[in-house]
Amino acid sequence: MTDPKAFREAAIDPSERSLQSDIPETTAWRDFLSLIKIGIVNSNMITTFTGLWLALYFTNQSFLINLDLVLVTLIGSSLIIAGSCTINNYIDRDIDHLMERTKVRPTVTGKVAPAKAVFLGVFLISLGTIFLLMTTLTAAIIGLIGVFSYVYLYTIWSKRQYVSNTIIGSISGAVPPLIGWAAIDANLHPVAWFLFLIMFIWQPPHFYALAMRRVEEYRAAGIPMLPVVKGFDVTKKHIMLWIAALLPLPFFLKSLGIPFLVLATALNISWLALGIYGYKKKDNIKWATSMFVYSLQYLTIMFVSMVIVTLK
Repeated sequence: MTDPKAFREAAIDPSERSLQSDIPETTAWRDFLSLIKIGIVNSNMITTFTGLWLALYFTNQSFLINLDLVLVTLIGSSLIIAGSCTINNYIDRDIDHLMERTKVRPTVTGKVAPAKAVFLGVFLISLGTIFLLMTTLTAAIIGLIGVFSYVYLYTIWSKRQYVSNTIIGSISGAVPPLIGWAAIDANLHPVAWFLFLIMFIWQPPHFYALAMRRVEEYRAAGIPMLPVVKGFDVTKKHIMLWIAALLPLPFFLKSLGIPFLVLATALNISWLALGIYGYKKKDNIKWATSMFVYSLQYLTIMFVSMVIVTLK
């Protein structure tokens, strides 16, 4: 008796069979996590929580008494970020197959239909906004500003046209601490804005380093990232300038205490020193990798330490 499955497989064109074999086996849950970019969601939860925590600290409110507000804020901010990332995947599905790190996203492989991706993205953003409205109107508005800046200003408008796309995209990446703070204190203490600045200035050196590592993929996709347009030497100079711009920021956060000031300054100087140490080496990719890895550690240590030094 003929096996129908074997018959269908035999009828598939060899090139098509090869393409199908390149698509990894995944579960619906893993596809969902890929669609919402769970790594971005998780990292932004850290900065949202820090903004929220510091707002409680500066307004002398109890964390435990406001635990329900904390959970609502984290859920709401995570949902709007997840929704924005989902729509980003929908918009970029025509170029993601050209890049190694994005070619197996479910919007590329066809495991998630475009219409379903859009519906899911809008649904998550809407639900997240409802959650944020349960905190303060300011938090919800800031959340929607983040959605607009990521989906329209970055993904639709600037990403494929301007070398400044990374800087424009940094707006959306810097709003999570403001969301967290505004959920507790809609007046937004100056400290909240310095959290925004730290996040805003941190992103260009982080993403420029990533772009150096993936320069050929960005070039193939036609994305005018800085190393694609200006080359490695200019990109390295920009990275160093953005890191240098971080140096004065801890001194505006002296209210967090001297231990934080010392730690934050040490983190900034170490990042700058790391860049200078390997600046003249010929292996630009190795230099970019070390800068990229440090940037991840920098962000985690910086924001976690803000919570630790304000523990009561």
